[in-house]
Amino acid sequence: MNPQSSSKPPKGQIGLLAAIAIGIGGMVGAGIFSILGVVALTAGNAMWISFLIGGAVALLTAYSYAHLGTRFPSAGGAVEFLVQGFGDGVISGGLNLYMWFGYIIALALYAQGFVGYAMTFFPSPAPVYLPKALGVGIVLLFTGVNFLGARAMGQWETLIVGVKLGILLLFAGAGVFFLQLPNFSPSHWPAGQEWLFGAGIIFIGYEGFGLVTNAAEDMADPRKLLPRALYLSVILVILIYLAVSLVVIGNLDIAAIASSRDYALAEAAKPFLGLWGFKLVAVGALFSTASAINATLYGGANISYMLARDGELPELFERKVWSRSEEGLFITAGLVILFVLFFDLSGVAMMGSGAFLFIYACVNAAHLRIIDQTGARKWLVWAAMITCFAMFVILSIYIYLNAKPALITMVGLLPACLAMEWVYRKKTGRVLKTRA
Repeated sequence: MNPQSSSKPPKGQIGLLAAIAIGIGGMVGAGIFSILGVVALTAGNAMWISFLIGGAVALLTAYSYAHLGTRFPSAGGAVEFLVQGFGDGVISGGLNLYMWFGYIIALALYAQGFVGYAMTFFPSPAPVYLPKALGVGIVLLFTGVNFLGARAMGQWETLIVGVKLGILLLFAGAGVFFLQLPNFSPSHWPAGQEWLFGAGIIFIGYEGFGLVTNAAEDMADPRKLLPRALYLSVILVILIYLAVSLVVIGNLDIAAIASSRDYALAEAAKPFLGLWGFKLVAVGALFSTASAINATLYGGANISYMLARDGELPELFERKVWSRSEEGLFITAGLVILFVLFFDLSGVAMMGSGAFLFIYACVNAAHLRIIDQTGARKWLVWAAMITCFAMFVILSIYIYLNAKPALITMVGLLPACLAMEWVYRKKTGRVLKTRA
């Protein structure tokens, strides 16, 4: 099949605002809403430092992605970068598969976060089937949105992110007038390693910036738009996370946050906004997790298409549905639904964060092999690779201490992907191709 077929979305449908919305939508989802309570348990009143550390790591890799994306604009994003850097081999192929499973896990996590806040609007006890039905329904909804094409995806994302950010800004703006300054005393901070553990946990709240590169082919001028969208989306999310975490620390006891970890941010609004504030923030959480599903499904579907077109997955993924969208979109969504139906992903959230830290470290390593082609500063790419890998090790230690099965799954999935790639190559003899 010709990868440049007429069913590909026309170039130029994604503008700067929509690209920034994709990045913010992919980041501000699971992080600030779904696992705030977990970070609070680990980093305590110093969790704002954890958000800052995680943001700095993300910003370094965003620099690397900006140079890679402008040199190799492609719907595959990191997939293309790995193949360009490591060439046609089992390593690049296995990492591509590992990343695809990472997106599936992240999507299922976002769907679970959506369900957690949605259930606060239903009377208790709710029907036992309702949480699963809501999780499946939200995945199906945005599968349909993405099926309509890049223009519809960008328009939906811009609307959703606008509503979500409005609610978060209201939360931060109102809460600043009720801050309890003693809560910020360094005497309440835990040991320094707890800040790093918290930064590792929260990284899944930043990993979505890479989705901006998946939209590069749909940009009119990716050389200008892509770096701006990457830097602006990451910087804006850092500021949002800092503002929200400071308001939370200044208004709510850490133990109270931890006890309501499934809807911690909504609970944090109660002291100064009351019950209506709880509901308003819950609505913001619904928009946030929904937009993360939208943005990640868009990137994940493009990745599955790239994997198929380059021979990574069976040819089934390469066939078109209704001559408008890749069947990979629907297969990806189907796998996400299976995770939602049959798995509890509360522990797997840490595995997802670790997987993306490892992938980003590998992308930076691939960048170093071709850095003469991108014009990036070598020391910054080295810094991005080292910090990603260091955070991966730190998070692995935390997972080992708190959730050993998740660590076994996270580590075991990598050799499994490499083995699948090796077997498939031996069986078919196919080779990888690049697109940019």
